[in-house]
Amino acid sequence: MIRHPYWLLLAAALAFPRAAPADQISVTHWGVLMYGVPYAVAMEKGFFREGGVDIDGILTSKGGGTTVRNVLAGGLPYGEVSLAAAVAAARQGIDIRIVNAGARTVHEILWVTMPDSPYKSLKDLAGKKVAYTSPKSVTDMLLLMALDKVGMKPDSVERVVTGGIGAGLTALEKGGVAAAPTMDPVWARTHDKYRPLFWVKDLLPPMTQTVGITTPEFAAKHPDKLRAIIAARRKAVDYVYANPGLATASFAAAYNLPPEVAATAVKNMIAVRFWSPGNFEMEGLDRMIAGLRIVGEVEGPVDWSKLVDERFLPPDLRSKK
Repeated sequence: MIRHPYWLLLAAALAFPRAAPADQISVTHWGVLMYGVPYAVAMEKGFFREGGVDIDGILTSKGGGTTVRNVLAGGLPYGEVSLAAAVAAARQGIDIRIVNAGARTVHEILWVTMPDSPYKSLKDLAGKKVAYTSPKSVTDMLLLMALDKVGMKPDSVERVVTGGIGAGLTALEKGGVAAAPTMDPVWARTHDKYRPLFWVKDLLPPMTQTVGITTPEFAAKHPDKLRAIIAARRKAVDYVYANPGLATASFAAAYNLPPEVAATAVKNMIAVRFWSPGNFEMEGLDRMIAGLRIVGEVEGPVDWSKLVDERFLPPDLRSKK
């Protein structure tokens, strides 16, 4: 057996250094809801690597404060969380900054009924049981806002907590409620089983659902990396809108969805311009906060000047001041 001198082995090791470990970021409801599509595309198409950031995976949670904690505890403290969770964290004294917009609307959400039910509109639900996921949730907020929009009082229907989209649809099928909320990709998979009763998009204006957050420390120490993440996500959003068929393949693979379900879900999201390239629509932020006040999730005003930091957005996406 030929034995190589130590210095030759050392030289070989130095010539072929080990790659630095890849990073992970956090995205609320990754693998379940549509917020993560741009990140799936950015990873598969290499947009993060093009910007000098190696991201090979996504940490997830069921939303809320868990996602915020994932961001703060992760090796790469950037993540997309609900606007409610970001504001709540800031109110609790957690030092974070909102650096980009994520999902710019709630227009993907609808309430459905069974195909043979007698209900044709929200007003037909007077005196009936209507599902929503949990107290102070987005579906709780939207149901109250929708009722108000059509001139109905909150107690004009019996609101029923079901604990999740799937549980609400099961309750609907069993006759426990007259209507239940759903959204993609669940709606894309089950649209032939239910009939739309009302869409949020037909009643309410856009409201910012999710935002990208980071810590001031990470922003100060790694501004280029933060800009690269936001730019890669923006590139992915543009790619989805321009190439829905190709983007669907990335999404379907990351979420383990049948191609036809993924294609329908992406098409539905494109129709409502679900994903923001990153710019802030201040009216959308304010509308979401107003809605969250209705359900008691937020109290008092929010000073966006202390929470929103646009410096890491591409110049064309920053507010014109």
